[in-house]
Amino acid sequence: MDLSNLKPAEGSVKQRKRIGRGQGSGYGGTSTRGHKGAKSRSGYSKKIGFEGGQMPLQRRVPKFGFTNFRRKAYKGINVEALQALADKENLNVIDLNTIVNAGLAKKKDLVKILGNGTLTRKVEVKAHAFTASAKKAIESLDGQAITI
Repeated sequence: MDLSNLKPAEGSVKQRKRIGRGQGSGYGGTSTRGHKGAKSRSGYSKKIGFEGGQMPLQRRVPKFGFTNFRRKAYKGINVEALQALADKENLNVIDLNTIVNAGLAKKKDLVKILGNGTLTRKVEVKAHAFTASAKKAIESLDGQAITI
């Protein structure tokens, strides 16, 4: 065995199409690009969102108004839900973990306590935000509304 008999392993080298090398190759003439049109030309690149001349989706969909990307979306939980939770679990302190474990909110949610309903027991509530009526309802029974 010497350098003149060396060959690559079977199947390791693939034969590629030699485009534009004459009619005998089968890939001459138009070089697999077809006839005329933008795709047959050199330097062709399609713009993002181009739909072949049809009105693109981003231009068809109506656009109006303004979306504030800094908006904070809170998950609202009413005082009556806190009352039901405190009665069920016999709690004096309700924090985010308690609310998440009860299934009232998800772990990543910002929680805001809303004032709908009534409280009948003293509770300490920890949340991201409170409405004025919710804070009044909690503090009227000597409870605490603690903003995280």
